[in-house]
Amino acid sequence: MRVLIVSDIHANLAALEAVLRDATAAGPIEAVWNLGDCVGYGPQPGECIARLRELGALMVAGNHERAATGAISTADFNPNAAAAAAWTRDQLSGEEKSYLDALPEVAEQRVGQDPSLKAGASAAEFTLVHGTLREPIWEYLNSHEAAIGHLRLQETALGLVGHTHVPMLVVEDESSAQGCELYRLADGEAVDLTPERKIVINPGSVGQPRDRDPRASYAVYDTEQAAVTLHRVEYDIGATQALMEAAGLPRWLIERLEVGR
Repeated sequence: MRVLIVSDIHANLAALEAVLRDATAAGPIEAVWNLGDCVGYGPQPGECIARLRELGALMVAGNHERAATGAISTADFNPNAAAAAAWTRDQLSGEEKSYLDALPEVAEQRVGQDPSLKAGASAAEFTLVHGTLREPIWEYLNSHEAAIGHLRLQETALGLVGHTHVPMLVVEDESSAQGCELYRLADGEAVDLTPERKIVINPGSVGQPRDRDPRASYAVYDTEQAAVTLHRVEYDIGATQALMEAAGLPRWLIERLEVGR
């Protein structure tokens, strides 16, 4: 079984479709898990929602889902993000907003005891959240302090987060002064899911990477390999930028796509 793990699509349909083509080229995808912020910033929020629903994706909410429906204020957003959130809110139908409002902020997903799992593999139980378990839609898991706070609340061995737009691995480590270690994940790097300690994986951002690599970022969980592998794929950035330009979205949001920041 292969599970596609995506996050922070940010209404970038061209990036999402490139990820889907790239992931399925290596074999069938049986499930899709999305870690929040499928809307916001980008030009095609309704189309991205529809595509994910078509795929039967397991979804959790991020701050941009909540902002797009008016469930939270954009007072703490930067001006560009707030402007994009207001534009997104105007594009969505009432039904789409109701769908986003109904999304949970935390989900647990168990992949059954597949006989193809490696001997000794940990139970394939994941906790999915956009930010951290302390603050599901707001906190960035990009520090040891945030990581420890999250790990203390994570009841499953495996966790998946988004929000930072940077691919990362967190490994619980009681021998470390910080209590855990944080590592950047590179294209093609596989994370073995047979840990004796808790781990957290961030697949990076599909639609707005911020690690100075503009390629869409995603991950695939393969039960046969008992591993999650990070992948990067190029997409037509110019096509997305043209749609953003036509929509009158903020210039910085348009320009940042080509530099991955």
